[in-house]
Amino acid sequence: MSSPIRIALDAMGGDHGPAVVIPGAAKALERRPDIRFIMYGDEAQVRPLIDAHPALAKACELRHAEIAVRMDDKPSQALRAGRYKSSMWLAIEAVKKGEADVAVSAGNTGALMAMATFCLKTLVQVERPAIAAIWPTLRGESIVLDVGATIGADARHLVELAVMGAAVANVIFDIERPTVGLLNVGVEEIKGLDAIKEASQILREANLPQLEYKGFVEGSDIGRGAVDVVVTEGFAGNIALKTAEGTATQIATFLKNAMARTLMSRIGYLFAKGAFDSLRRTLDPRRSNGGIFLGLQGSVIKSHGGTDALGFASAVELAYDMARHDLVHQIRAMLEKLQLEPVVDA
Repeated sequence: MSSPIRIALDAMGGDHGPAVVIPGAAKALERRPDIRFIMYGDEAQVRPLIDAHPALAKACELRHAEIAVRMDDKPSQALRAGRYKSSMWLAIEAVKKGEADVAVSAGNTGALMAMATFCLKTLVQVERPAIAAIWPTLRGESIVLDVGATIGADARHLVELAVMGAAVANVIFDIERPTVGLLNVGVEEIKGLDAIKEASQILREANLPQLEYKGFVEGSDIGRGAVDVVVTEGFAGNIALKTAEGTATQIATFLKNAMARTLMSRIGYLFAKGAFDSLRRTLDPRRSNGGIFLGLQGSVIKSHGGTDALGFASAVELAYDMARHDLVHQIRAMLEKLQLEPVVDA
């Protein structure tokens, strides 16, 4: 029998804190009964919520934390006020100490990345960490990274992102050799910034056995699912992510208004309700909730701060998969095969 997956939770993170984290953890436990939780938060707030879920109470340990990082804290503020004692820091530190396999927080993204980088450090071959997102497509789902960890990228960093993204696709989608594309302003080899063209050349010449490099892809290719992994730097990736989220909301609003406009459209909606319900499930952001922090010497998952219990459960289950397949080890092994020189601090 395999050993349990140990997940450290920042119980105070997110817009709703323990009111979402605890029932979300309970839902995840129903589907993954071999999870064991270490929860960090204000015991007075968290304990009654845990006790309301008997199965969860048996599968978790609550550790008191007096400080909670606020959603509007700057990363520097969060580090000063919350290092070594906030619920967010302690959840990450549990991974560093080997007490947990992965940490999950719905808290402030900038603060979480700053604390995770400071506490866990990056892998020796990685210049900067990244955030990967699961993206619904016409073909199923793809991995897109970086979606906002760092701004700008040289060729080396883009190559690192390609390797790390392929490792995530291998774990989540069970694809032995995921296809990878570099996001660019066109598919022609002459287009794009020098860093993107240089990264493309490196990936073609490397011919890595762990991924199949397909060349450049455009923004419209993301939703089509043209490749399993789309690689870009954090500025463009975050804009693409927020644009997609806004477009999904816009389309849903258009459809809702159109269906309510006339009696005939309302009747038509009744006939097509099954199809609309299927579309709603496909576009439901709670199903693919969870940003994966990559390039660190430990696993951290960022849940959307405004999600509900179902969405938080999805982030916990994503963390479960990352830990079960030892994603950090896979990334380290793939980077070593690429034979990148270790990063030397200035």
